[in-house]
Amino acid sequence: MKECKLNLYDCPVTYTLSVLGGKWKWLIIYILSGEGTLRYGELRRNLSGITHKMLSQQLKELEADQLINRKEYHQIPPKVEYSLTQKGQTLIPILDLMCYWGETNWSKVNPDN
Repeated sequence: MKECKLNLYDCPVTYTLSVLGGKWKWLIIYILSGEGTLRYGELRRNLSGITHKMLSQQLKELEADQLINRKEYHQIPPKVEYSLTQKGQTLIPILDLMCYWGETNWSKVNPDN
């Protein structure tokens, strides 16, 4: 494992966290990895508790980092679809490991599950 100096330019972990920090980005990627292509409203319904402003901001950042595609259809009413890019799909194995870790350790925190 590469040594990290906790500097954005010297550490891959710091860089990754700067791109994917917070809970919403990982959840957006997780939902898109399972569903494929979704419209804005479908994404919002799948993300309980997210505000319009936060979802819009997170989608713009993910698109700027080339992790999701945004396809806009010029019609009335407007239609926009989101999907993972090839770069975004490279995060799926990490999500799988996160899911495995969560399943393995969740019962230790929540004995009723």
